Order: sequence, then C-alpha cells, then structure tokens
Amino acid sequence: MKDLPPEPGLYVTATPIGNLADITYRAVDILKKADLILCEDTRQTAKLCAAYGVETPRSPYHDHNAAKVRPEIIKKLQDGAVICLVSDAGTPLISDPGYKLVRDARDAGAAVFPLPGPSAAIAALSAAGAPSDRFFFAGFLPPKQGARGKELEKIAKVDATLIFYETAPRLGDALAAMASILGDRRSVVARELTKLHEEFRQGTLSDLASAYKDAPPKGEIVIVVFPPEEKAADASDVDAFLKAALGEGSVKEAAAAAAETFSIPRKEAYARALKLKGAG
Repeated sequence: MKDLPPEPGLYVTATPIGNLADITYRAVDILKKADLILCEDTRQTAKLCAAYGVETPRSPYHDHNAAKVRPEIIKKLQDGAVICLVSDAGTPLISDPGYKLVRDARDAGAAVFPLPGPSAAIAALSAAGAPSDRFFFAGFLPPKQGARGKELEKIAKVDATLIFYETAPRLGDALAAMASILGDRRSVVARELTKLHEEFRQGTLSDLASAYKDAPPKGEIVIVVFPPEEKAADASDVDAFLKAALGEGSVKEAAAAAAETFSIPRKEAYARALKLKGAG
C-alpha cells in the first residue's frame, strides 16, 4: 500500500493518559507527518514525541491564548495544512480546551478528523462495573461548596451512571457532597489509570468519603457513581393505575401498561388487574 500524505485538515488526536504504549499506530503516523502539533502544554507533549521519534513543530494552544491564535490556525487550515490537536493526556475536548477550534474550523470549511484513543472517563467506566448503557459525564465539579452543591442538585435525578473528574485534595469533600445530595449510592474511585499505581476502590459514597477525608490520594482521579436504585412499586399506586387503565381497556392491556410503568412482573400485574376487575 502506497504511503500517502494525510489529507489536509485538523486531526483531533487522542494521546496516552499514562502508559505511553496506549497510542494508535495511526496517531503516531499522523503526528509525524503533520505540519504542526497544537499542545495544551508543549513540555508534556515533548515527552510523547521523544518516545516515538516525532519531530513535528509544536505550538501551545490553551485557554489563555486560544482566542488570539485561533484565527492564525484557521488560516493555516484553509491554506491546506495538516494540524494535530492534542491535550496533555487522553482525548482532546474532554475537560480540555478545543471545541471552539473544531467549531471554527468546520465553519471555515476545513476538514476535521478524529484520531480516537484513550479517555480517562471511558477507561474508568469500562472497568468500574457500573451500568454503561447510559452515562452522564459531568467533568470537574466547582471547587467551592455552594457552587458544587448546585451542580450536583442539577444532575441528582439523572437516571444514568455519573462520571466525574476530581483533584486529590478535594476528593473527600466532593464524595461527601455527592453522598449528601445524590444519596449514598454505590460508587468507584479510579486512580492513576494505566499507570504503575493504578487503583480501583469501590464502596458507597459515604464510605469512600470517610476513607479519603483525612488521607487524600495522589494522582489523577475519576469518580464513577452508579445510577439511583429503583424503589419498589407501592401497591396502592399500582392499584390506582390499574383502576384507571381498566376504565379504558381490557385486563390484559391494563396489566401490560402497569408492568411497564412500575417494572413489575406481568403475571403479578395481571393477577392484580383481575382482582380489581372482579371487585368492581
């Protein structure tokens, strides 16, 4: 197969979150062939480049200079440049700067390509044992207690696994706030993913808050909070629902609707519907 140069455009490039071996062949190939690598921190990216012999020029792109340098980057893309965007670790735009560059690049008619790879949030979710069919990534919570509480209240009723990033010094307080506002749910603290001291610690939010209260760990941290547990259906609520449903349809139809609404066995719902029908 002929080794063709990459198509001009912006390549959103995922890089390792710890273990330097966790990078794709394609990502290394494009990094080597690119005209420029945009880095959250050029010193951090230099380590990766040194490990894989990447000599492509690097330039900083972060929250403090983004507005100033973004027009220059867009001009380069319009002129046919191949530019890689990387963060310090993981997939760019996940709690890192970058979405405005992607948006403006597309608006300017430039092609944008994802080079998929590591993400701390997905890595933690995949090994935590929490339901993964539906999840909500909340990123970093505000450091101040009041603002943090308000953010947690906004997502307290989200019926999905919740994923947070947190710093080590704030971990105990964050877990305690979650236990108070979200309820004492099952959860997992994932630390130093893919690194030498990788650790998964599971328990309830209150247990984990106590464990880390006076002993904050070191390293990068992901918190995975299980969805709220379903409460058992109240018999009076089920009966009230069935009575209303029986007024509009058959016993079979009412039972099917009740079983779906209250997550109860269809046989149980049918038996209750028959009893109510007979009593009526």
